Amino acid sequence: MNLRISRNSLALALLLSVSSFVQAASEWPRFRGPTGRGHADGKDIPVKWSPESVAWKATLKGTGQSSPVNVGNKLFVTSASPDGSERFVTCLDRDTGKQLWERAITCATPEKAHRMNSHATPSCATDGERIIAFFGPGGIHCYDLNGRKIWSKDLGSFPGSWGTAASPVIFNDKVIQNCDAVGASSLVALDTATGNELWKTKREDKPRGGWSTPIVIDAGKRKELILNGEFGVHGYDPESGKELWFCKSFNGRGSPVPEFANGLVYVVSGKPGDIYAVTPGGSGDVTKTRMKWHSQRRGGRDLPSPAIVGNYIFVLTMSGIGSCYDAKTGEMLWNDRIPMKGEFAGAPLVANGLVYFQAVNGGDTVVVKPGKTPEFVAQNSLGADSKEIFRAGLAPIGGRLFARSQSTVYCIKP
Repeated sequence: MNLRISRNSLALALLLSVSSFVQAASEWPRFRGPTGRGHADGKDIPVKWSPESVAWKATLKGTGQSSPVNVGNKLFVTSASPDGSERFVTCLDRDTGKQLWERAITCATPEKAHRMNSHATPSCATDGERIIAFFGPGGIHCYDLNGRKIWSKDLGSFPGSWGTAASPVIFNDKVIQNCDAVGASSLVALDTATGNELWKTKREDKPRGGWSTPIVIDAGKRKELILNGEFGVHGYDPESGKELWFCKSFNGRGSPVPEFANGLVYVVSGKPGDIYAVTPGGSGDVTKTRMKWHSQRRGGRDLPSPAIVGNYIFVLTMSGIGSCYDAKTGEMLWNDRIPMKGEFAGAPLVANGLVYFQAVNGGDTVVVKPGKTPEFVAQNSLGADSKEIFRAGLAPIGGRLFARSQSTVYCIKP
């Protein structure tokens, strides 16, 4: 009898565990989803849509470029007043777009922001109980799901003319924030419950800005926090903040988030320069010892991050030149302009073997299938005005896609 009860209890525990995993996998808890790499598992993600597919639109107070994140039926986005003196965290109902709550944060000394940036570019991060929003000199703030403030912390002035864009990352009860700026720069970890500083690691002085968001990968014997930057890509211990390794880049900026697959970290710099692959798990300067391959980039600047599908790594320039590489060798398979005009800045979405890129002006989206030859699956429109600016990433949640322009959130149904 006791044995039978124990077995039943174990089965129930396993069932609950699997259910929790499935539920968690349907969430989009941070910039670029659960892994931070923009990969989605759902089979019901729309591939083709039109203006008639827009279930609802919600207008936000102010403007911004953060991507939507969610907990259950609650969506969270940020925005700011035109001068950056006020920053807003807004909670929307996922099914209707109705505003559930909004919180305003005052910033006494707003940072300057590049014309392609905003005062509310970092996306929120959530652990399912708390929402954390970062606003550069406007501080980092933690709320519960009903909008009650739990804590706030000042992380510096972030001088320079570029602004901030790196989103917070939650890992093992720590919120980790890239605090690169023009001048003294750092990587900081805070306790998610209290906001107390757990560790702080110095980064290079005088980079241009803190734009890239870190990802946490499994490097085999250890977890590594991977962060792109002005001078190259770094690997850190996410528990202690200790720098583990560094690989020098071929050109500056360091804004695109790296990819990770096949045991390799794939990196593009931002400015025109080579794409390269690094084997993680090293120590010190690994530029000459663990760079697996590098291949020339053709077509101009890169803002969208690289996207991997199977054995192919695909990169799209800001001007719409697509390049597909063999992910194991770096061989360029093809290099061509995609069949949709426009500028591209937002990080791509990867789902079901396809890669989604949204244009800056008007939010039209091209869907690409990486392979040995170009294959363009769909071109989609929201019906937005061409003057409406889209630089956020698409968020697949609950079988729908959520897009965000500077002032409006769109819900796309299948």
